[in-house]
Amino acid sequence: MAGAADLPAPLTDDDFHAFDAEKARIGQLLFHDKILSGNRNIACATCHHPDHGTSDGLSLGIGEGGTGLGPERRAGTGEDRIRKRIPRNASALWNLGHKDIDVLFHDGRLEVSDIYGNGYNSPAEEWLPPGLETILAAQALLPLAAQFEMAGNPKENQIAGAAHDRIDYVWPYVAKRVRTIPEYGRMFVAAFDDVDSPEDVTIVHVANALAAFQGTEYRSHDAPFDAYLAGDRGALDPAQRRGLDLFYGKALCATCHSGPLLTDHRFHALALPQFGPGRTRRFDPYARDVGRMAESDRLEDAYRFRTPSLRNVALTAPYGHNGAFPTLEGIIRHHLDPLGSLDDWQGDMARLPAAPWLAATDFVVTQDRLERARHRARVDIDLPPLTGAEIEDLVAFLHALTGTESVEGRLGVPDSVPSGLAVDGP
Repeated sequence: MAGAADLPAPLTDDDFHAFDAEKARIGQLLFHDKILSGNRNIACATCHHPDHGTSDGLSLGIGEGGTGLGPERRAGTGEDRIRKRIPRNASALWNLGHKDIDVLFHDGRLEVSDIYGNGYNSPAEEWLPPGLETILAAQALLPLAAQFEMAGNPKENQIAGAAHDRIDYVWPYVAKRVRTIPEYGRMFVAAFDDVDSPEDVTIVHVANALAAFQGTEYRSHDAPFDAYLAGDRGALDPAQRRGLDLFYGKALCATCHSGPLLTDHRFHALALPQFGPGRTRRFDPYARDVGRMAESDRLEDAYRFRTPSLRNVALTAPYGHNGAFPTLEGIIRHHLDPLGSLDDWQGDMARLPAAPWLAATDFVVTQDRLERARHRARVDIDLPPLTGAEIEDLVAFLHALTGTESVEGRLGVPDSVPSGLAVDGP
């Protein structure tokens, strides 16, 4: 049975960065406003919607050019159709305002660091602007400059064109779009001490507002597990309690899913099935995703991905860095026998909206025997076997990590946004 020494301390508000409420209100509107995208057709919330656990319910996202929301999102038609699937699963946003978080994205390509003199090691390198208050603010800038996520394709708009020149050329265009909308201009002047007129608004103010919203809206530590940690031993039902004992005992889950967020913030290779366009580097001759190695350039990091937090995990299917498994039971069973699970995995387990023009590349990586061998050779976990009943108890415990009132948000989805563009919703 899990002893008190094995369990994390209860989360409190003091464990999170403090954010200003006025800035969060601006961030709420911006998060749902398609004005931030190159073609004004996709918002942050399109791929990170609260109705879908702050993700999108897909294995690989449908970004620029897609239509619809969540699992019903489609790949578009005609000239506007998507040109590429997003290479990885849309990460959930729960508790990213926690003070312990100093690395983000599946491969950790954004981390707190002074290597470039601006506080972060990021794909923007020295071009990331100073003044970003948290890593959550730095993260908010990167999708705006990504072609297949929010920027759009070359020649379609100024933002897309700028993205292909240099990443920091994007952000002045975005900031100008925002500050020239009168309602946004007034709100920034009221909320930011260093903004005396709308002309003073920069992309840093936009990013800090987005971070303020995400850091408060998606703070979640009111699950039955939290009540249990606080001393309410009746907060978990018998199956959940047995699952907790397994999680912190025989099943060894807490070896990696440790601490109050249930993550060690490190990187591990699990031999998850490969599919999709891959997140390739410029010199990669084929579709693949080598995970952390692409950022660290260390061979030992090949196929390693960041341990996800398990807070609200029951809301964020499908699972894995590429959403390979549609159920909690499936991803648990993969952990128990990675190579056996890899052999048994079928492509129709992935939630990939139809895109016939991309079908030739969706599973092309599986046709490369050398890549398959490299991938299979890197497995970092070796866990003891579990019975079917024990797996059911683990699933029950993972459901006990789902928040109660917090999952409904605080500000919610706005009915409208200052740009006048449509707000994504049910």
